[in-house]
Amino acid sequence: MRKWRGNPWAVLVTLSLGFFMTLLDLTIVNIAIPDMMSGLGGSLDQMLWVVSGYALALSVLIITASRLGDLRGPRTLFAAGLAVFTLASIACGLAPTATALIAARIVQGLGAALLTPQTMTVIVAVFPAERRGTAMGIWGMVAGLATLSGPTLGGVLVSAVGWRWIFLVNVPVGVAAFVLTFLVVPDIRPSRTHRFDLTGVLLSAAALFCLAFGLQECEKYQWGPGIWLLLAVAGALGAGFVRHQQRRQDREPLVPFALFKDRNFTAMTALVGLVSVAMLGLVLPFNLYLQSVLHLSAVKAGLVLAPSSLVSMTVGPFAGRLADRIGGKYVLLTGLVCYAAGILAITLIAAPGSVWYAFVPATLVTGLGVGCIIAPMSTEAMRHIPPQLAGAASGVNNTVRQIGSVVGAAAAGALLQGRLAAELATGKTYAAAFTATLHTTALLPLTVLAVGAAACVMLRSRAARPEAAGVSAPAGAGRPAVGR
Repeated sequence: MRKWRGNPWAVLVTLSLGFFMTLLDLTIVNIAIPDMMSGLGGSLDQMLWVVSGYALALSVLIITASRLGDLRGPRTLFAAGLAVFTLASIACGLAPTATALIAARIVQGLGAALLTPQTMTVIVAVFPAERRGTAMGIWGMVAGLATLSGPTLGGVLVSAVGWRWIFLVNVPVGVAAFVLTFLVVPDIRPSRTHRFDLTGVLLSAAALFCLAFGLQECEKYQWGPGIWLLLAVAGALGAGFVRHQQRRQDREPLVPFALFKDRNFTAMTALVGLVSVAMLGLVLPFNLYLQSVLHLSAVKAGLVLAPSSLVSMTVGPFAGRLADRIGGKYVLLTGLVCYAAGILAITLIAAPGSVWYAFVPATLVTGLGVGCIIAPMSTEAMRHIPPQLAGAASGVNNTVRQIGSVVGAAAAGALLQGRLAAELATGKTYAAAFTATLHTTALLPLTVLAVGAAACVMLRSRAARPEAAGVSAPAGAGRPAVGR
């Protein structure tokens, strides 16, 4: 294995194994909720916390984990995240009660948060700029495949061997990735000792917790006073965090404001959140439509979405390579248009008596759109970021991605429930009411994608130099040293 040590493509494969597991576990659990309820005797509320506890820990801790990667080295944090995630997966698969499963899922989210931001940091460090788009294309392909294949793979595992295997399947993958980490991933270390901003970590974690928890629980508590108070506290803590960071810009801040002087990073960080909202805004209502209106099984509903995953997986690397050659703006705009066209086609085809195969062409178009979005979006975000700021940039970008998923789920859920109740009140059958609701909820992802297209227009050309973008490392930041 010595010849593979430090090889960029071997490193990318190793990083992708860990990254795939963390994103897969965001969506794979949803399909197993009925079986987990019957197997553990848990309530629906407890099972929803099995889903949201993982997402909450992941959302809250990513910025902190990215900073720890800067301090201790991204390989160390990636390996630690793999170890925590794999052990927590065993605990999930063996959980005797619903409470134990929730606790294990929160720990699993911690492991995912430790490893996720390190993937982008290492890619920036080991790939030269001219090949980074292709690497990000494969990274994006993994992200799209994991997110979209969760329901399909989950349905197969639940039907074939039981719900516990949606967690236990992570174990051999986690062990393999852990071993490969020390065999092929270089030990990237800062050239000087960094400081840890404990106050910033506490403020950011508290603000993100209040925001994510409030959005996840808003429907349960019907947007009551407690939810609004929690969101107000999140806003106040967020303002305190920004003020604290403003004072520390010359002393290694948790979030260097210099990142946002780069127009590409700012635009693409906004876009990553918008795309996350759009993906949840489509997948959640459409999956429910397939099962509750067309009465497809969980496995069949997942298979209807599978073409999107396959096309996205195929297109991603080519889209990344094309973005390297001509710049990401036009590739991204093409992807956003395709994704919007696919959503519109799904909406027009959806009817109480539609056949499942009528949706295949539309899901192929959405897959083409996702494949053209994910890789260039990541490449353009990191194109002008100096290596010494890559950890902070990755943490901010991935945090926005996760918060976008939480916002998308909350917004889609609220819109879905509100419109369905209104449609049923008119005397329509459930199938007709849900179909009409699907037509309305499609406005959410379509609107968000239109805003995302406006963000793409802000992109600088690929020829722009980092100095032109105004990005420079904070005072005292040294270049990373790479060890083998």
